[in-house]
Amino acid sequence: MNERIKLLRKSLNMNQTDFGNKVGIKQTTVAGYENGIRTPTDAVILSICREFDISEEWLRTGQGEMKLIASEDEEVMKYAGMLLKDKEDFVAQKIKRFIVGYEKLDVNDKKVVENLMRQIFESEKKEQG
Repeated sequence: MNERIKLLRKSLNMNQTDFGNKVGIKQTTVAGYENGIRTPTDAVILSICREFDISEEWLRTGQGEMKLIASEDEEVMKYAGMLLKDKEDFVAQKIKRFIVGYEKLDVNDKKVVENLMRQIFESEKKEQG
């Protein structure tokens, strides 16, 4: 499990401190898990799975897929990327670059972008209506 915790943390582009803060544990505890010195409690395992939408079976055993079924928003982003894949016009290229960049962000940065977009859309709705 130690390698999977480290793999998850790195895939999220998080350091041990930020990862620990998200699930309510200290950086030294995360380091202990990753080094195999400590074993996470059931409560910590569930917290990791819930916070990062990770399969508990994958985290515990390595079986199955790491991520749970993609959220509706992630599916929409992937579909939009596919639609724009072959487009060569300026706007399509910018949207495509945005989607690719967004997918590389960690969880916290994605939330910042989502909040910004929400504010922009709400502002536009007020201006129109």
